[in-house]
Amino acid sequence: MEMKSLDSGEVCNILNEIMEYELAGVVRYTHSALMVSGPYRIPIVTFLKDQATESLLHAQQAGELIAGLDGHPSQKIAKIEETNRHSIKDILEEGLGHELHALSLYKRLLISVEDASVYLEEYARSMIGEEEQHSLELKAMLKDFG
Repeated sequence: MEMKSLDSGEVCNILNEIMEYELAGVVRYTHSALMVSGPYRIPIVTFLKDQATESLLHAQQAGELIAGLDGHPSQKIAKIEETNRHSIKDILEEGLGHELHALSLYKRLLISVEDASVYLEEYARSMIGEEEQHSLELKAMLKDFG
């Protein structure tokens, strides 16, 4: 198998987009956790807070990779749409949309690093796996809402 050369500039750009998006996830999930009401509040708030914590970890991981590639980690966060719809169904649907977009970013990263870096390829694949798992969890949580 022939290895292609790594375009570290392109990889850092994608990783910065991931970092900014994951930081936006911290804000989105923290806000969503504050807006939950109703009988299922406690488990859903716990889930959302866990998602916020994980988003921060993912942002930090992307930033470490950028630093390791001699890039410059961004200080921005991605734009967060505020729908002002805060039913549990709306919050979970927004979370699902967030996870699916994150999934698309990690897939872009995988395409960029494939056959150029085993380490970055494995990182991208593991993140794709995590985002797919979150999407499935959210889809399962949304089932009762028809």
